[in-house]
Amino acid sequence: MTKAIRIHQPGGPEVMQWEDIPEPIAKPSEVVIRQTAVGLNFIDVYYRTGLYPAPAGLPLVPGNEAAGVVTALGEGVTDLKVGDRIAYAGPIGAYAQDRAIAADRLVKLPDGVSDRQAAAMMLKGMTASFLLRRTFKVKPGDTILFHAAAGGVGLIAGQWAKHLGATVIGTAGSADKVELAKAHGYDHVINYRERNFVEEVREITGGRMCDVVYDSVGADTYMGSLDCLRPMGMFVAFGQSSGPIPPFNLGLLAQKGSLFATRPTLFVYIAKREDLEEIAGSLMDVVASGVVKIDVNQTYALSDAAKAHADLEGRRTTGATVLLP
Repeated sequence: MTKAIRIHQPGGPEVMQWEDIPEPIAKPSEVVIRQTAVGLNFIDVYYRTGLYPAPAGLPLVPGNEAAGVVTALGEGVTDLKVGDRIAYAGPIGAYAQDRAIAADRLVKLPDGVSDRQAAAMMLKGMTASFLLRRTFKVKPGDTILFHAAAGGVGLIAGQWAKHLGATVIGTAGSADKVELAKAHGYDHVINYRERNFVEEVREITGGRMCDVVYDSVGADTYMGSLDCLRPMGMFVAFGQSSGPIPPFNLGLLAQKGSLFATRPTLFVYIAKREDLEEIAGSLMDVVASGVVKIDVNQTYALSDAAKAHADLEGRRTTGATVLLP
């Protein structure tokens, strides 16, 4: 037997149980991995509470990202070997000591990236990767606005975008978060609770406005985000922490300067194996080289996942948190 966190009914942190489960067996095209570090993300809370339905029903083993070591190979697996260090983002089921998983969803870890870093960065870091390198390819001289600059994706994106030569503007909701974002690559950070971010962007850019706005906030910010764009700029909506963006007439994009708008998701961008390798590879490169620093500020035993969730929801954590099986 091995152990995992399982949820038998939606609810608070207390519904997560540390239980014995059968040892996983690798089917064709799968491998078994012994997990060494598991990432904690707010999406895990959504699955625990039932806001997001369990993909395969209950009981559910939550978690979308982890790092570990390959311990067994299924038939047909040729690109990996026992002992390889790997990491992944999806499918769900990461809160476990051991699991079987499709081999084509795994990426090998370079020596310059630790297991804990990898577990903390796969979802957030690959999101930053495809946003900055594919959805809108940031280049020297671009001016970007990134909402939630002190969030997990925002801290990675700020460092990376600065390395790419952009002028990086962020928004944050407190003085502490403003300073945190400034320490992670942002040239300007606007406290949106104290200042109108559209007016601030206009002043910072001398009226030119931004080439791209990355918005994970949604309902509260989308209209202002559109007003922060130059003509033919791009609005990238990749989240909705304040609620979904309501329907609007596409003519609004014409009125505001022939704007482009897109709603990308990570798992579409990494659906093909070659895209996963490229997006993850670019992330590994910037982390291994020191361009992007991944700060793991909290660790918990995986068996203490309930406490980790309570602290996350209570805003008692900062930066990345990792669960240790």
